Amino acid sequence: MAATVTATQMGGGAQTIEGFVNTSLDNAKITPLHRRVIALIAAGYFCDVIDYTLYGSLVPFIIKSGFGGPADAAWIGSATIFGLALGTASQGEFSDRLGRRFVYQFNLLFFGLFTILGALAPSVTLLVICRFIAGIFLGAEQPLAFAYAGEWTPKAIRGRVLAIVHFIGGACVWPIGTGLVLGFGAYFASPDAASADHVWRGVWILIGALALIVWVFRFTLPESPRYLATHGRGEEALGLLERLGIPRPTQPLSTDAASNTKSDPFGVVFSMFPKRVIAGMICFTAFFGIAIGLGAWLPNIMNAKGFSITKSLEYTLAMNFAVPCASICMMFTLDKYGRKITSILTFIGAGVMAIAFANAETAIELMVAGFIMTFFVQVAGNAMQIFASEVFPTNARASGFGWASGVGRLATAFIMPTILWVQTGFGLMTVFVSLAVLLFIAAVSVTQLGPEARQKSLDEIAPPTG
Repeated sequence: MAATVTATQMGGGAQTIEGFVNTSLDNAKITPLHRRVIALIAAGYFCDVIDYTLYGSLVPFIIKSGFGGPADAAWIGSATIFGLALGTASQGEFSDRLGRRFVYQFNLLFFGLFTILGALAPSVTLLVICRFIAGIFLGAEQPLAFAYAGEWTPKAIRGRVLAIVHFIGGACVWPIGTGLVLGFGAYFASPDAASADHVWRGVWILIGALALIVWVFRFTLPESPRYLATHGRGEEALGLLERLGIPRPTQPLSTDAASNTKSDPFGVVFSMFPKRVIAGMICFTAFFGIAIGLGAWLPNIMNAKGFSITKSLEYTLAMNFAVPCASICMMFTLDKYGRKITSILTFIGAGVMAIAFANAETAIELMVAGFIMTFFVQVAGNAMQIFASEVFPTNARASGFGWASGVGRLATAFIMPTILWVQTGFGLMTVFVSLAVLLFIAAVSVTQLGPEARQKSLDEIAPPTG
């Protein structure tokens, strides 16, 4: 390191390198570099969310094309979720060991390639394999998006900035994605199987191409300064701070065990924060169970109620406008009232509205109840998601978030076929009552995620360990 960064023995009271970097980033002013980092993070997250949110809209076309039946569609969706679960957990670990930028350099490349290969698959078996592999590489996006963005952001506006990441990458996707499928469906207006086949294949080709474009632009992303400061690369961290207009320290900086940590992220998460990661697993299971599991079958459920495929997608599109509304709500509530109370109240509200949605009969009732339910689910799940990205230390942040999210996604892989089984055997009301109970359990689990993160430094919530 340079002369500004010295060994521990240079003074017991000297500020540590990771302490200086943490404080500097917490109090920094937003710069063009901040904006570029946030934009590229949001673009990658867009690819993550559009991939799994669109699947429910593609299911009717996959079935109508004759490529596969309902059971095949369930396994195609589950294969993606299994891949996402594996990728989320394992690549969170890799990013804590090897760096955020390292993982970012290859995940969208392989996701894009295997998404396009899946779109061209001649059989269900090959499509399942391609979707599983694509899911593995896409799995890195979620733990990295919030961990990486949070590490760059000043503490006073971290909640708002992370809500903006969700708005761009995770919220606008829902109406855009459903509108994309409707647009393809309108273009291939004839009701034959060949047209339906063009719809689902064409949409996945576009998503794969988008991922490859974002992958090219993300080569310009710098590493997280907090990661550098805790992994023996303090001089690089100080260089990045200079790019943000932050001068180097005037006094020598010391190092400690956390300045070049060799700890195992998995060990840190499960030995020091077991309650937080288990609570996160429960919350993510509830969130993904509704957002992905139920979302995948929603157009089909409305189709079974007597609405045409086009009408079902139109109603789904109307409900999905609740997602950007949820992000706008979080921009206000997360930094003003806090992550914890926002998530708890809306998880409870989502459970109540799930029951109301099951009892809806007319198109208006269906859309109103669905809109409110979607709004509550998205506020609850994403407020919790942002909270979970803040409650683990820098040297295990992506791992803690990744394991919680990965297990939640793995559970969703079983929830997707289970919803169809419960609906067939016990009726639609039983499906929604079960999901409501899960949402109520999640509301309790949020209380165990950790201390409220509003207006707090990341190192104050969970200091880096050696």
